[in-house]
Amino acid sequence: MESTRFTDVLCLGIFVADALGRPIERMPEWRQLALVERVELHVGGCANNTATGLARLGLKVGVIGRIGNDGFGDFILKHLSSEHIDVRGLRKDEKENTSFTFVMIAPDGERAFFHYVGANGAFCYDDIDFSLIEDSRILHVAGSFVMPGLDGEPTAMLLKKAKEMGVVTSLDTVWNGSIDAYETLKPSLPYLDYLLPSIEEARLMAGHESPRDVADFFISHGVGTVGLKMGAEGSFVKSRDEEVMVRAFRVNAVDTSGAGDSWIAGFLAGIHNGWDLEKSARLGSAMGALCATSIGTTSGLRGWEETIKFMKEAEVL
Repeated sequence: MESTRFTDVLCLGIFVADALGRPIERMPEWRQLALVERVELHVGGCANNTATGLARLGLKVGVIGRIGNDGFGDFILKHLSSEHIDVRGLRKDEKENTSFTFVMIAPDGERAFFHYVGANGAFCYDDIDFSLIEDSRILHVAGSFVMPGLDGEPTAMLLKKAKEMGVVTSLDTVWNGSIDAYETLKPSLPYLDYLLPSIEEARLMAGHESPRDVADFFISHGVGTVGLKMGAEGSFVKSRDEEVMVRAFRVNAVDTSGAGDSWIAGFLAGIHNGWDLEKSARLGSAMGALCATSIGTTSGLRGWEETIKFMKEAEVL
C-alpha cells in the first residue's frame, strides 16, 4: 500500500447525536414521569465512533456521511474537528435532520434505544467523494443495514471501486430486522478484505452457530478475513490461513455503547501498523474495554501510550 496516501483510515457511514440517560430500570407508564440520575449529550454512530477511536490512537482519519443542517449536525462537526478528523466528506442535508438516538442505560451497562434515522437514511452513492477514498489506505464502511440509500448493490459498487483503487476494504453492520440482511450484504462479500460484525448478527446471516463455522461461511463467499465481536467472550478472527480467539479485558463496565466500534478502531489500527491478527484483535479488545469504562461511545477512549499500557497490564476475563 502506498505510504504517500494522506488518510490512514476513511470511515464512511452513520453519524448520530446520542442522548444517554442512566440508570434506567423500567419505562414509565403513559402520562407518568420517571427520573434519571444523569443525562448527557454525545456524538455517536458507527462511523463517528470508529473514526474517533482511530484518531485517539494517532492515525490520520477522515469521514464520509450525511448530517442535518441543524444544531445536532453542528455538534457532530465540532466534535470531529476537535479530534483532528478530516470532515471534507461530510455533507449537510437541507431536508432531513441529523440522526438522533436516545440511549437508555441499565444499571449493569446494557442498553436499549429509541432512534430517528434522519440524514443517515438519505445518504447515498452520489454523496461519495471518491478522491477521498483514492487518497486513503483503508476504507471502513460503518453502519451497513441502516443506510437504505447505500445498502445492497450501491455498497458493493463502492467497495469494488475502492478495491480497484488499491484501497483495503472493511465493513461493519447494524442489525435491522426489517430487511434480509444476508441478501443485502451478499453482493459486497467478494470485495471485502475485512468483515467485522457482532457474533449475533453474523450468526443470523450465516445460519451457523460456532464462530469458526460462521467465519468460514463468509470466507467461502469471498471475504478475506472475518472478525467477530463477542462482547465479554472476547473476539474471534479468522482468515483462510489463520484463526485466533482473543479474550476480553476485565473492567468495571459503566456503559457498553460504542464498544464494538472501538474494537474495530483498535483492530484496524493494528492492521494499519502491520500487526498480525492476534495482536490487532488484542488492541481491539483494549479499546473496547476502555470504551466501556465511561458513559458515551467515545469518552472512555485513550491515546496510544495509555491504551498500549492497558493492553499489556490489564487482567483478562
